Amino acid sequence: QVQLVESGGGLVQAGGSLRLSCAASGLTFSAYAMGWFRQAPGKEREFVAAINRSSATNIYYADSVNGRFTISRDNAKNTVYLQMNSLKPEDTAVYSCAARRYGSSQYDRDYNYWGQGTQVTVSS
Repeated sequence: QVQLVESGGGLVQAGGSLRLSCAASGLTFSAYAMGWFRQAPGKEREFVAAINRSSATNIYYADSVNGRFTISRDNAKNTVYLQMNSLKPEDTAVYSCAARRYGSSQYDRDYNYWGQGTQVTVSS
């Protein structure tokens, strides 16, 4: 079965950095676009970043993270990454990766598979 497993979350001070990883198994990774979403307590899940199958084109970021976060993927390792720099307390959330057959999307309803998430906490 398809599994997406996130790692790399933790507690960091404002201004710090974290790198999240999402390891995929049970699917042809290179055939799937990948996305990162986050959900803070009491809030709806929101889009963070997405990357298409080849990563050469169609990379999207939410305005709130553009210029601070970088999404990338290694198809040989079946892994997608989210490098997060200049973290702010408002970035605190559970971060989840998701896989979508074919092209990338900013809408969570478009994704076929989800990971369990990893907690990111940014202290002020």
